[in-house]
Amino acid sequence: MPGIDKLPIEETLEDSPQTRSLLGVFEEDATAISNYMNQLYQAMHRIYDAQNELSAATHLTSKLLKEYEKQRFPLGGDDEVMSSTLQQFSKVIDELSSCHAVLSTQLADAMMFPITQFKERDLKEILTLKEVFQIASNDHDAAINRYSRLSKKRENDKVKYEVTEDVYTSRKKQHQTMMHYFCALNTLQYKKKIALLEPLLGYMQAQISFFKMGSENLNEQLEEFLANIGTSVQNVRREMDCDVETMQQTIEDLEVASDPLYVPDPDPTKFPVNRNLTRKAGYLNTRNKTGLVSSTWDRQFYFTQGGNLMSQARGDVAGGLAMDIDNCSVMAVDCEDRRYCFQITSFDGKKSSILQAESKKDHEELYQTFCFLLILILFLKKSKQETAARVNQCALEAVTPSPSFQQRHESLRPAGQSRPPTARTSSSGSLGSESTNLAALSLDSLVAPDTPIQFDIISPVCEDQPGQAKASGQGGRRTNPFGESGGSIKSEAEDSILHQLFIVRFLGSMEVKSDDHPDVVYETMRQILAARAIHNIFRMTESHLLVTCDCLKLIDPQTQVTRLTFPLPCVVLYATHQENKRLFGFVLRTSGGRSESNLSSVCYIFESNNEGEKICDSVGLAKQIALHAELDRRASEKQKEIERVKEKQQKELSKQKQIEKDLEEQSRLIAASSRPNQACSEGQFVVLSSSQSEESDLGEEGKKRESEA
Repeated sequence: MPGIDKLPIEETLEDSPQTRSLLGVFEEDATAISNYMNQLYQAMHRIYDAQNELSAATHLTSKLLKEYEKQRFPLGGDDEVMSSTLQQFSKVIDELSSCHAVLSTQLADAMMFPITQFKERDLKEILTLKEVFQIASNDHDAAINRYSRLSKKRENDKVKYEVTEDVYTSRKKQHQTMMHYFCALNTLQYKKKIALLEPLLGYMQAQISFFKMGSENLNEQLEEFLANIGTSVQNVRREMDCDVETMQQTIEDLEVASDPLYVPDPDPTKFPVNRNLTRKAGYLNTRNKTGLVSSTWDRQFYFTQGGNLMSQARGDVAGGLAMDIDNCSVMAVDCEDRRYCFQITSFDGKKSSILQAESKKDHEELYQTFCFLLILILFLKKSKQETAARVNQCALEAVTPSPSFQQRHESLRPAGQSRPPTARTSSSGSLGSESTNLAALSLDSLVAPDTPIQFDIISPVCEDQPGQAKASGQGGRRTNPFGESGGSIKSEAEDSILHQLFIVRFLGSMEVKSDDHPDVVYETMRQILAARAIHNIFRMTESHLLVTCDCLKLIDPQTQVTRLTFPLPCVVLYATHQENKRLFGFVLRTSGGRSESNLSSVCYIFESNNEGEKICDSVGLAKQIALHAELDRRASEKQKEIERVKEKQQKELSKQKQIEKDLEEQSRLIAASSRPNQACSEGQFVVLSSSQSEESDLGEEGKKRESEA
């Protein structure tokens, strides 16, 4: 850098006019520096404020993009592709917001801090020293003036001393202040360059750091994502252009085709009246009375729906009932000198509405539509009455005992077999159509005669009934009507892999004679429903049916207490009604019962919430799982048995090897002991110990086994 101009500090005491003139130049330069630095400070402060605003706006944008999936737009609110794309953009913009925040911090530290320090500290110091120097200079001039006015003739030592002391003090103060002022002005020339370059250096370094962070964040994966988004935007734009072109063409075609319809009363030769409409919709003027003789006309949208005339105001989502067309009269009227008016009056005459159509064509079509609907409603009413009469007759025949049913029932029995009297009434009709196989079976082969029907769930009890105890052999305990004993019930395994819960309502149960055909369940359903209809029993007990791999449980929905437990192996048959899928039942095979045999079958009928087939599928799945578990258990037991046999054979083989080894050792010992005694006489013999004799016996047994093998 070139040399810097300086004020001569050594000439401050002399305070010559040249020095003062040079001082004025430096003061002008300081003023110019102050003005320029103020402008530069404002410009850099705008950069800093803009960066802060950009950082805050970027963060807000990222936040709004994250909240897009929480918005509930009336149209297109469930676009998952758009939500995921905006979430990805939100992550990228959030990273950019962090980079902008770092840039703001760096600008504050490296750019704004140096220029602020120069403005607030150095320039203010120059202004302060200038004011102090001006005051000291004025005081010195005043002291010199007082000293110059001392009298030559009347000298006063005291006054002279005071004036001299004043001149000394003011001159010293001026000199010191002037030296510090000159020093500050000289230093300002250096600080000016520092204050200009240091903020710019900090600004550039902050920008370079920001760009480096941006290049690190903008990796190849992001570039690929942006390229895909750009392609998607172009596709959307092309699709939009195609739709706009199609809509423009549609608008042009509709403008040409709708030109005759702009006339309120079109030409009937071009647009003839359609007299076969069953539905009609359009705007009508309706008359509303506001006083005894005054009235207003409101324009509303009317349409026919079934046998009702509906009205809908603009902006309403759905229409409301304006008039029930059933048993109404429609007639053309003259009202307030208006054309195309007609009146709709209810059958009792208490309610009437006067409506006005926009054209003669609409008037005639509305009139013909109303007349057609009135005729159609009368025809449907007559058909409904005839149908209801036939349904009632069929229902009476289904639940009323009649000799014809007894004759049909007897005709199904084998010849020569008499039917015992029964107190329970049966019905030939059922809720669903009977299967073809049921016609070939006898009712007695499905349901035992005189079988009582249980309509409610009764918890197992233990009461003394001697007569029944003898028949069932349970030692004075009453047989549970649901086929379970009154003792403890085996709890469900905690590790069961199947747990399905259904809401069911118990209809009834009864003992059956067969459990090998679904017709048993169908016949039980028919008899239980017929008995409920005859005896007017409509109350049903609601329970939760829990299906597991071990059992079926009926659980009280309020107390969560198990009402009944049906072991899954005992459930031998289950089926859903052929037509009413809410009805299902299953047959439980248990020990004891009304029959003399050891096993009895009880059929339970339930009603569900359209889940009959699902419950049967769940029971079938549970039985399959239980079957596979039993097969696995048997296979594992068989494998264990095979392993035990192998282990036993291995032990025997090892024992046999040990015996052979002992025999070889015994033979070796015998051979060794017989060599020294070969010269003995015939009367001499070798005495063996007891252990040796036992080993020899074992050796002989081992040889026998080897020979046998």
